[in-house]
Amino acid sequence: MEKLRIIVNEIAYTQDYSKLSITQRSLIPLLALSSSLYSVALSLRRYLYRSGIFSKHRLAVPVISVGNLTWGGNGKTPMVKFIAQFLAHSRISPLILTRGYAGGDEAKMLARHLGKSVKIGIGANRAAVAASFLKQYGHRDPHGDLFKGSWADSKIGSTSDSEKIDLVVLDDGMQHWSLHRDLEIVMINGLSPWGNCQLIPLGPLREPLTALRRADVAVVHHANLATEQNLKDIEIMVREIKESLPIFFTGIIPSHFLEVGNINFRIPLSIIHNAVVLCVSAIGSARAFVQGMGKMGAFHVDRIDFSDHHLFQTRDIETIMTKLRALEDKLGSKPVVVLTEKDYDRDPEILRHMSPFKVLVLCSELEIIPKRGHTEDSFRKLLKQLLETKW
Repeated sequence: MEKLRIIVNEIAYTQDYSKLSITQRSLIPLLALSSSLYSVALSLRRYLYRSGIFSKHRLAVPVISVGNLTWGGNGKTPMVKFIAQFLAHSRISPLILTRGYAGGDEAKMLARHLGKSVKIGIGANRAAVAASFLKQYGHRDPHGDLFKGSWADSKIGSTSDSEKIDLVVLDDGMQHWSLHRDLEIVMINGLSPWGNCQLIPLGPLREPLTALRRADVAVVHHANLATEQNLKDIEIMVREIKESLPIFFTGIIPSHFLEVGNINFRIPLSIIHNAVVLCVSAIGSARAFVQGMGKMGAFHVDRIDFSDHHLFQTRDIETIMTKLRALEDKLGSKPVVVLTEKDYDRDPEILRHMSPFKVLVLCSELEIIPKRGHTEDSFRKLLKQLLETKW
């Protein structure tokens, strides 16, 4: 199954099918038929919501949705974390709603970084999860002081008030139509934005690109690794669909490492300078992860990629160990394994079984890159403005 996922992913991000293997080309008719059926189902679902046959749940507090149009690697969860931290620092109490893929790796990562300042609800039925949290903790009136004047002065009250929920942040929410949202942020992968522009499974698109019309803000992620021409091409495409859509640019900036088995101790990034590094990941955009390692001064960077949210098995550890021994024999230096936080949080225990090789977890922060006059400050001001206007 893992090999099939990799093959399908390669097809989805290939513009010229003649470069594919015979096996890959033989799958295209089946994938195309599946994409056609998916398109029909998507259109039917859209019609049922627009006609009111399927209802949308509206919560008692504003909802910010962070989503995308393609599968994985678009920076949704880092953006959710960024927004939640901004709200918490402004003394606004957010509830994050996440589906909880693969044992909730993203939820675990968010909880570790955000602590008790942010509530996290996990479950496929996010409207029901939100209702449960709102019933348990209550909510503050969003028509009161929350959006009046300075957000930083808005949360003054008793200790019990601090437990109340002010706002919901919906992780991976663009296709979660059953929950009404007040602000729609769409994340775009600056390294590989649309693939072959086909719907899944032939391509990476969850919806046609025209769905960008629903967005209030577009964010091009991995902009620090993409070429200027790629960024311009993305802007042109977005403007053709919705000319007025504000476009921001973000990147994942490495901050430090943690060591598997001792995650309470921060290790500086300089540890991999001139080292042999094996990047192991099961994320949506391994390319960005590997490129980042190369820019940090490693002597040699190799990689083993698994599909997004893949749960590591014993056989996977054996594959990794075989690769590590081969690199050590070839280069005469003991390699270091580097994982992402999502990969660590999925199953920390199995990652302990790679002795005598050191296993590091890369910690990073999302940053808004100043471009085209758009900065982190203007992004925050726009969020506040749009929420005040829409609610």
